[in-house]
Amino acid sequence: MARCRSCGTEVSESSRVCANCGGTVGTDALNTETVAASTPRLSSKSADSGTSSARHASAPGRRFLPGILLAERYRIMARLGSGGMGEVYRAEDLALGQEVALKFLPEKLTGNEEALARFRSEVRIARQVSHPNVCRVYDVSQVEGHFFLTMEYVDGEDLASLLGRIGRLPADKALEIARKLCAGLAAAHEKGVLHRDLKPGNLMLDGRGQVLLTDFGLAGLADQIAATEVGSGTPAYMAPEQLAGKEVTVRSDIYALGLVLYEIFTGKRPFEGNTLAELVRARRETTPDSPSALIRDLDPAVERVILRCLEPDPSRRPASALAVAAALPGGDPLAAALAAGETPSPQMVAAAGERTGLAPRAAISLFAAVILGMIVFFVLAKRSSALEQIQPPFSPEVLSHKAKDIILRLGYATAAADSASGFSWESEFIRHVEENDKPFPRWSEVLLHRPSPLRFWYRQSRRPLITTDLIDDLMTPGIVTPDQPSPIESGMIDVTLDYQGRLIGFQAIPPQLEEPAKPVVPIDWNPLLAAAGLDPAQLQPAEPLWTFLAASDTRMAWTGTWPASGRTLRVEATAWRGRPVACALIGPWTKPDRMPPESSRREELSNIIIAMAVFLGGALLAWRNYARGKGDRRGALRLASWLFCSQLSLWLFRGHFVAAVGTLGLAVLAVSTSLFWAATIWMLYLAVEPYVRRHWPQTIISWSRVLAGHLRDPIVGRDLLFGAALGVSWTLIYQIRYLTMQAFGGSPQLPSTDFLEGARSTLGVWLAQVPRGIQFTLVFFLVLFLLRVLLRNQWLAGAAFVLIFAVPRLLGSNYPLVDLPAQLLIFGIAAVVVLRFGLLALASGIVIANLLLSAPVTGNASAWYFASAVFVLLSVVALATWAFQASVAGQKLWKQDLFA
Repeated sequence: MARCRSCGTEVSESSRVCANCGGTVGTDALNTETVAASTPRLSSKSADSGTSSARHASAPGRRFLPGILLAERYRIMARLGSGGMGEVYRAEDLALGQEVALKFLPEKLTGNEEALARFRSEVRIARQVSHPNVCRVYDVSQVEGHFFLTMEYVDGEDLASLLGRIGRLPADKALEIARKLCAGLAAAHEKGVLHRDLKPGNLMLDGRGQVLLTDFGLAGLADQIAATEVGSGTPAYMAPEQLAGKEVTVRSDIYALGLVLYEIFTGKRPFEGNTLAELVRARRETTPDSPSALIRDLDPAVERVILRCLEPDPSRRPASALAVAAALPGGDPLAAALAAGETPSPQMVAAAGERTGLAPRAAISLFAAVILGMIVFFVLAKRSSALEQIQPPFSPEVLSHKAKDIILRLGYATAAADSASGFSWESEFIRHVEENDKPFPRWSEVLLHRPSPLRFWYRQSRRPLITTDLIDDLMTPGIVTPDQPSPIESGMIDVTLDYQGRLIGFQAIPPQLEEPAKPVVPIDWNPLLAAAGLDPAQLQPAEPLWTFLAASDTRMAWTGTWPASGRTLRVEATAWRGRPVACALIGPWTKPDRMPPESSRREELSNIIIAMAVFLGGALLAWRNYARGKGDRRGALRLASWLFCSQLSLWLFRGHFVAAVGTLGLAVLAVSTSLFWAATIWMLYLAVEPYVRRHWPQTIISWSRVLAGHLRDPIVGRDLLFGAALGVSWTLIYQIRYLTMQAFGGSPQLPSTDFLEGARSTLGVWLAQVPRGIQFTLVFFLVLFLLRVLLRNQWLAGAAFVLIFAVPRLLGSNYPLVDLPAQLLIFGIAAVVVLRFGLLALASGIVIANLLLSAPVTGNASAWYFASAVFVLLSVVALATWAFQASVAGQKLWKQDLFA
């Protein structure tokens, strides 16, 4: 017989714990007793002789008898046990009428300031961790010189006692306890707390089967543990790096977790030793028996995760307790957290779900569908594209040269200090044709005859063309347009041509101060009309109606018809001191852009009100979540940082640069707008993400992994591949819609003209789709999430989402019978993708669809914009290929040849 070191009760020598108080019995206590770094360490000599100062200091007698009243509030009911870091009593809190546990500092350490500081630190640190699987600690007090802390009373027994009574646990119960233990440990790690004393004796099981992690006496914040504190803990459950006094990290707790799991599933310890020296030697010279060698029917997944936790090299252990839980058979810590009413942490979301992507057969089928879909898209886009029917023969360089020739012929020979150019579609003309050419427009003739819907603009100035105006939602500064910077400075000349190089518009701002006027000479308008490709004999003089910004002393107007098409034409022109200063070829569709209608102003005001409401509402939600510590601050910061770099890169690709002091101002503005967008996305992400993570976390698993930096994760590859399939399917629906509308007189597809302006502009368009994709995705996701919360059914929410976005487009459509199935399919597919695959798949689908639908698809390899078209197509193929490779994660794609 042996005696318990805590209460003196006689117990069997084969027992590991005392049935009376739960204390550890025999020489095994040497390795299972908690030792602080400041406690005298055991030498081999003292250990072998069975004496130690630590053992004597931690074996006090009973301090309080049942029935004693402490602090006029706590009535002692029973002594629960003691250890190296304290003595625990069960008590009744008379003020609140509930049972609590009181942990007293050992009597011999009462006057030890270091021990008192550690005692108070235990309360501070334990309070930071709130989780159903972590024992709650309330407060620290003292009575008659005795320091104690109050904590939750657990009506049950510790795991060490349970294992001492029954040996190993049944497999299903062991799995349940393992998952709950991982959840509690993960909650501590999420707050930056290292437990450092994880062992069966510090795990309590209550009568409901709940597992609670207790005793944070040695816990510390990961970044605040001093080098002298590394060796604190229980030797039998210390990681090798702890025993060596090198470091203590999250992976040190993971090692202790592996030791506990080994004991739970097998009933034995992986390493045995009666002294510290024996234990270190066993760790160094032996490897633990495989759990399956001890338990035949043990699940291989359990064995794999335990042995990974017990890797001597910390870098080879699982990165987190959540990763351990996810690797256990049937492990879904995310579902467990939701079932417990808890909000899963961002790390838990990233670690949840499957760890494998797609089966090779499914990945190959999906990738093949993407490639086949792009081929079909290419064929359909060639038929529906207005650019492919026009096939403009002249590049921007050639048209710029033609514009300069016209400027010289009109008498302006002064060299320019700066110039800019670009293409644009005359959308008002296209709308006019669609509404007025009956019964159906002949688009093959409209696109090839005058007036041309594709125009080229050229601007030059005696000073740098620097503009601070922001022309779109991306807020990229320094983009020169036909009206930005405003054409008001002397020497500015604007020329507009059709794609054949014929003049459509001209304006030259004369000097603000000139010499005294000379006699007015007759104006020769023929060079102007010749540059426009018009025959003066086919025009009739008319009363001038239009004015221009350029000052003039002569005005002239003609009416007639556009050559070849017969559409109504009006030519307005002005001159100043014998030279033409402005002209414009005007049709019934031309609107005075300096006279905006009142309706557009009301629309701008309503948009401002909506934007401010969204911004202020998002700011309030973000501040609320930030103050409560609910938001994924790290993920929001990474997303904002990435968006800042993206926005700044957009300025490099889209902005107009010139060697001038103003460019430095544009750089400051670019940084400012990039910071604004980054802060806005940071704010909106903090406003929305906590609610999604609380109610719908499955939809942001792959997104969370991307923000965590796991770009080659199989699930990330899987969702990107599904996103590519989504984007291609959208483009096919749109192409079929375009072709069907054209059969009823609808206009052809108008690709983005930015792709026609060179390699730098093409890269800018490509990069611009990414922040836009994120913006649209967050809006779609927010709407769908709110609908799901309101309707409490994801499929009803999906149906409402489709109606909300599809109905407004149907109301403004000229072809509702064509648009109805198209819009329902487009937003229906979006809803299904969000519900099944989440945010990342939707974002990548939007980016890919926008890229393909805006690209100038052409089969003419000699076209000067062919390289831009190929770049877009190849970039989508490259993204799909990368996603395919990541999704299969090294799996063999084909069965080995039988003859290999």
